[in-house]
Amino acid sequence: MDQLAWMKSMEGKPFSTSPSPFMHWLKPVIVKAEKGSLTFRYTVRKDMTNPIGILHGGVTAAIIDDLMGATLFSLNEAEFFTTINNVIDYFASARPGDEIIAETQIIKKGKTIANMQCEVWLADKSKMIARGYSNLMKLEPRNP
Repeated sequence: MDQLAWMKSMEGKPFSTSPSPFMHWLKPVIVKAEKGSLTFRYTVRKDMTNPIGILHGGVTAAIIDDLMGATLFSLNEAEFFTTINNVIDYFASARPGDEIIAETQIIKKGKTIANMQCEVWLADKSKMIARGYSNLMKLEPRNP
C-alpha cells in the first residue's frame, strides 16, 4: 500500500484511520503530505488544556511525537519506529478554539535512526508555539 499517496488523498480531511489510538483523540486534519514531511491542523479543545486554560505542554509534546511517527509512514517503509528521545522548546501558548498547525521534517535518516524536527504554530503562523527535535529508532519486525 502506498501510504504517502493515501495521505495525499486525505489532504483537507480528518486523519481518522490512523493506527494510533492517541491520534484519534487529537483529531488532526491533514493539511499537506510530502515524502518525509507532514503538516497537520488541530483545534485546541478544553480537554487539551492545563489548569490555567492554555494548551497543555504534554499535549503539545504528544502532537509532536505522534506526528513525527506518522511522518515516517510517508516514506512507504514497512517498519515502525519508536521514539528514543524528545527535546521540546515551548515559546507561546494556545487557548481552546485556537487552530494550530504542526509541521514535520526529517533532518537525517540512517539505516536504523531517524532525526526529526517538528514546529507547532498558530494556524496563521503569527506565533510559534513550540519546536521539538527527536530521534526515532526502527523496530525489528515482530515474529508471529
